[in-house]
Amino acid sequence: MSQPTFARTAPVFFQRLREVTEAYFKENNLKKTGDHRLYWKTAILLTALVGLYTVLVFFTPTSVVLSLGLCALLGLVLASIGFNVMHDGAHGSYSSRKWVNEMMGHSLNLLGGSVHFWKMKHNENHHTFTNVEGMDDDIDIKPWMRVHADQPKHWFHRFQHIYGLLLYGLTYLFWVFFNDMKKYFTGKIADNTRMKPMSLKEHIIFWVTKIGYVGIFIVLPMFFAGVVPTLVGYGVMVFVTGIFIAVVFQLAHVVEETEFVHPPTDGHHIEAEWAIHQVNTTVNFATQNKVWNWLFGGLNFQVEHHLFPRISHVHYPELNKRLKQVCAEFNVQYREFPTLRSALRSHLMHLRQVGMA
Repeated sequence: MSQPTFARTAPVFFQRLREVTEAYFKENNLKKTGDHRLYWKTAILLTALVGLYTVLVFFTPTSVVLSLGLCALLGLVLASIGFNVMHDGAHGSYSSRKWVNEMMGHSLNLLGGSVHFWKMKHNENHHTFTNVEGMDDDIDIKPWMRVHADQPKHWFHRFQHIYGLLLYGLTYLFWVFFNDMKKYFTGKIADNTRMKPMSLKEHIIFWVTKIGYVGIFIVLPMFFAGVVPTLVGYGVMVFVTGIFIAVVFQLAHVVEETEFVHPPTDGHHIEAEWAIHQVNTTVNFATQNKVWNWLFGGLNFQVEHHLFPRISHVHYPELNKRLKQVCAEFNVQYREFPTLRSALRSHLMHLRQVGMA
């Protein structure tokens, strides 16, 4: 399958979006990368990670309830590091210095993933071909989930709106121990995307960090806290991390009214301009909630992120107002849910509708 192509008409819509965005940074004399808000957030999250890990492993609380609560909190911290630190770093928007972005991007390896694979899977496939079947690996949860009508249907999909959240809790575990390994040994990022060859350095980083992750989060805790407490605590941690990671990304693209594209075999042509395609397949949620904004690293401002992924998320709240105006000018529907709850409800309703269609 060749790569789909977008409309070759002049990208007037995107030019206007870029114009108002550039004006914002020029008028306020700002850099597009992160600032003190992101740096303070990084310090707080990494301190929380080290502190929670130290307490749980070396000073394990005698209270089971307290220990499990701290494991759940650690899971949320891991997800938030991914949303804020890794995500901006891997997109090159954390800092104007390349080495800082590389270092922050590799925080994903500390969390058990592979930033090398993630950049190809997310930055290239997902951001270019959002919600395009066969290209966007984020909507490929087959056979367990059916997220749009062109995917194969099985009898159990009629219950996916019920078991979906439970399944999401396992996604982080599968990501670390199965999905990355599958990519590594098959050499494929998605069904129709071959992986770029890895250098010797990248092979070494992959295996050293995978083994290091197992040592830090499983082997060492077993030595100090015991085998069973470690397995239970680790299970709680990865389940919470998985829930938050999966839900945040699903609410941005897999809800009612978002578009999915299954390119026809004759040319794989997508009718819309790339920028319009991004708006049609992407949704914001809970943008007025300061707590979610802080934890999610601006990923609830998903429209802004998809249009300008190399701009740090700390600028999205201000850009949000300007980009909405441009969408109104061009009669392009800008979708945004007012709360996390309303977006989650729409996601579950979408799963139910597709599962029963």
